Amino acid sequence: MNTLTLGIIVIIYIFFIAWLGYLGYRRTKDSTDYLLGGRKTNPFIMALSYGATFISTSAIVGFGGFSAAFGMGLQWLCLLNMLMGVIIAFIFFGRKTRKLGTKHNAHTFSQLLGLHYGSRSIQVFIAAIIFIGMPLYAAVVMKGGAVFIEEIFHVDYNLALLVFTLIVAGYVITGGIKGVLYTDALQAVIMFLCMMFLLIWFYHTMDFGFAEGNRKLTEIASMVPEKYQTLGHQGWTAMPVTGSPQWFTLVTSLILGVGIGCLAQPQLAVRFMMVDSTKQINRGVLIGCVFIFFTVGAVYHIGPLTNLYFLKTDGLLSTQMTNDLDKIIPLFINRALPEWFSAVFMLCILSAGMSTLSAHFHTMGAALGVDIFPNLGKKHNKKSTMGVRFGVTCSILVSYIICYTLSANIIARGTALFMGICAATFLPAYFCSLYWKKVTKQGALASLWVGALSSLFVMVFMHKAEAAPIGICKALFGKEFLIEAYPWFAIDPIVFSLPLSVIAIITVSLLTRKH
Repeated sequence: MNTLTLGIIVIIYIFFIAWLGYLGYRRTKDSTDYLLGGRKTNPFIMALSYGATFISTSAIVGFGGFSAAFGMGLQWLCLLNMLMGVIIAFIFFGRKTRKLGTKHNAHTFSQLLGLHYGSRSIQVFIAAIIFIGMPLYAAVVMKGGAVFIEEIFHVDYNLALLVFTLIVAGYVITGGIKGVLYTDALQAVIMFLCMMFLLIWFYHTMDFGFAEGNRKLTEIASMVPEKYQTLGHQGWTAMPVTGSPQWFTLVTSLILGVGIGCLAQPQLAVRFMMVDSTKQINRGVLIGCVFIFFTVGAVYHIGPLTNLYFLKTDGLLSTQMTNDLDKIIPLFINRALPEWFSAVFMLCILSAGMSTLSAHFHTMGAALGVDIFPNLGKKHNKKSTMGVRFGVTCSILVSYIICYTLSANIIARGTALFMGICAATFLPAYFCSLYWKKVTKQGALASLWVGALSSLFVMVFMHKAEAAPIGICKALFGKEFLIEAYPWFAIDPIVFSLPLSVIAIITVSLLTRKH
């Protein structure tokens, strides 16, 4: 595709994003509008925004590349995302969250729990975890978008990252949550259409059907590289050997970490407080399920099948085409699909990244400007949103800097890591605020501390994937992780920290409950 045509496509896209951001800016009158869209968001827009926020470049680029390396087992995550991330989240969490948010007039996730438990400490603690931890997830998403642009259009990574970041920053800082919601809806539609085309075009190009594709993929199981066989890889249509390192990564880190962690994502939970009735939340269930099934489901399915394409064209497996799993999907798009689709799919990647990043930046900005420093910028105007805008700007700068510290193959792992931390830290206190009247402020606070500290401890001293690169355990004890006996160093932190967090909130609540 020539540069002029590509430029026109990108300019049109940016124009629509800018217009929607401006629309959000014009319709934002006060802090409630900026943070919650006035609590009168259309359920269709809310559901699309929820789905677009859920699905990021990490799902398409990072998890797509992971599935190309290790197979269809990742489809279990897609099913769990629909079950936990949409059905359970909307029906069992969403409706009660909206009622609780309205009752306390809460504007953020931190504020929701802080006001419910009557604790400023809880509100600040949650906000601090968000503002400190979420930049890692945001940086992972930013890297996914920049890597795709670099791979497809052969532009400098630094330039791709800078432009990508500036576009998102523009409409989040000015338009608030309304700008985020409007752009999310457009981006969700683009993502859905692109993934449908990707799925259809693949089978058209390879000239075989669904069943035959799975059969061919099964037949090449003997070609699994030796380094992956030692990890437990048994082929792209089979689960890894039960109890193997790859099984623990797939099941405990990716499937459980992301599948359960999605229930405690602050940027998703706050969406439920944006509509004005329970019926509107119910209407979003079908939209959310369909969106996730046909977006992440498509890329998790295509990922393993890229091996058949590269074997046909180059005689190599996907992981032999590039050592960086994060580059497999961009490479496949660049090689296998029509030239014009590279530009269109770039919009899909931009949409996935922007929709998630905008929600992250808005959530982090609110954590700083509403929860930690509520009076920031309100000296002369109580309705001022300057504090939140300042927080958004700070979060963007921090995430941008972190991007330059990320290693290869980090996108899927970084996403699972953050979601696992959220589950261990937030989920017990969040769930109990909705369903257990006997929970106490002390119990909630204990759960938050235990979940956060145990997650941090396991990452630094026990889980090989983080402990070895961090190096603190090596410096203190002379070995990369404390327990070298298998499988302890392969088990994800969520397996330890979430049960401990649950035990903490139950035990402390029962001990401190007034009779």
